Amino acid sequence: MLQVLACGAVVFPGLFFALRRLLPCVFKHWSDADVVLISERLVSSIHAVMATTAGVIVVSSCRGSVISDRHWLATYFVIWFGVPYMAYDIFAMYLSHYHRFRVKGHEDYKRHSLRTISTFVRREFLLVLHHIALLTILLPVTLFFRREQGDFFIGCLFLTELSTPFVSMGKILIQLGLQDCWLHKANGGMVLLTFFMCRIALFPYMYWVYGRHYDLPLYSVPFHLPLLTNLGNACILAPQVYWFVLLCRKGFRLYRRSRMPEVQPDVQPLADNPKAD
Repeated sequence: MLQVLACGAVVFPGLFFALRRLLPCVFKHWSDADVVLISERLVSSIHAVMATTAGVIVVSSCRGSVISDRHWLATYFVIWFGVPYMAYDIFAMYLSHYHRFRVKGHEDYKRHSLRTISTFVRREFLLVLHHIALLTILLPVTLFFRREQGDFFIGCLFLTELSTPFVSMGKILIQLGLQDCWLHKANGGMVLLTFFMCRIALFPYMYWVYGRHYDLPLYSVPFHLPLLTNLGNACILAPQVYWFVLLCRKGFRLYRRSRMPEVQPDVQPLADNPKAD
């Protein structure tokens, strides 16, 4: 078990620190905050591609019976890469936060301390809570409480990562000074589309699939599921809706700005932008 967990525990931090060494050699004008944030985004995208691929494989393999069909990736991807990545990502988000404020010259950020950690937790509370909830809820459910059922739905949850590479691409394009090109606009549309389809619409879809399996109408499915299942889904869905609203508001502001060419766009440095996914 420990050897398996070490697989992801080595892969993701190893990629992160390798990118931190490589990127300054290519982009010499980038600050430490820029390098750390782009490194974090690239590693997040790599994990997202892995998770989405695993999700497609599991979902396509379990379409016969969404309850009883099995695929080994539904369990082992969580152990090999899911748990180590979530633990790593909390650390990477903290480093991004730390270097962002250090570049700004904050006195408290001359060195790591309990104050910098507590400030990070307060500012990024929802993201930290999201990661901790996945570690403390998804892992036990995947390993102990499913009674070897529901691999299809675990695969669906893997698909929620599909939007992450597009979110990361938006940050990278801004850092490269390409925020006004057509690619950035097209990528913004893909962010909204994939985020809505794979992080919001996916949940009623899973309820619909469950109801179809048991010949139940969609509105009655929540009443046939355990209360903890409904609460768990609600806890995962609620922050996704909140983040989607923020993305829509940001997209609307950018659209209005693009309709007023005489106003110079007020693009903030990449280091000032917190993680959006």
